[in-house]
Amino acid sequence: MITFETVNLEIEGPRATVHLNRPDKKNAMNPQMHQDMNKVLDAIEEDGGVRAVVVTGSGDSFSAGMDLEECFLKPFDDPQVFYRTNLVALKWFQRLKAFDAVTIAKVNGFAFGGGFLVTGLCDLAVADETALFGLSEINFGIFPAGGATWAATHNLARKQALYYILTGDTMTGAEAERHGLVNKAVPADRLDEEVDKLVKKIVRKNPVTLALAKQVYERTTFLDLPAAIDYDQAKLWELSRLSGNEWINVALKQFEKRSFQPGLSTYARAEATS
Repeated sequence: MITFETVNLEIEGPRATVHLNRPDKKNAMNPQMHQDMNKVLDAIEEDGGVRAVVVTGSGDSFSAGMDLEECFLKPFDDPQVFYRTNLVALKWFQRLKAFDAVTIAKVNGFAFGGGFLVTGLCDLAVADETALFGLSEINFGIFPAGGATWAATHNLARKQALYYILTGDTMTGAEAERHGLVNKAVPADRLDEEVDKLVKKIVRKNPVTLALAKQVYERTTFLDLPAAIDYDQAKLWELSRLSGNEWINVALKQFEKRSFQPGLSTYARAEATS
């Protein structure tokens, strides 16, 4: 366990678990937490072996969002302090979105504003079915910013995104699954089990392939088909070079021997790394 002032980090082989740790404040994100999260991401990158990053909250909540007093009220009268305070937050949000390892939000309790955003930034998400998601910014006179509107736009259908942006209403974890914000919603006593199961699937994959698959998805979202094909073919050549053609020399050789079925399981990477 690596302990920061507001965040704890566990690295266990290919898995890292990030615990937002202001439980008395429902893990509201204050300036210190934003600084700590940048340090956490540094530490995971420096480790070099992490393939899955689980982000969760200590206590009974994921995150109630930005600490409104520390991030907005206190620094507002000094434009430079206000700008610098919130720039740190915007930096780690963008880093999390572009992280090479697969990111998984493990959500319980409140996930408002910034908590909703982090859920939407992560590649995958599992929630307690009674967790509560919301974009409450409209209730204190602004619209969701700092990426929160982006998270709604890119995870929800248009009318659902606008509904939660414009009303400030909440959705449960079960509703979040139906709307596509999370992959799965489960009873609270199964949350650990479901996340562990997902992590086990991810960490068995080739880490180079995981990173490039994420890049191809993100880029091709904005390309027409011919440009998308050009991009993914270039990335396929990059993958082959970076992994020593593992997909041919290991995976498809195993398939040739009928030692695994790609539609049902993953090839044995031990042969590639031994």
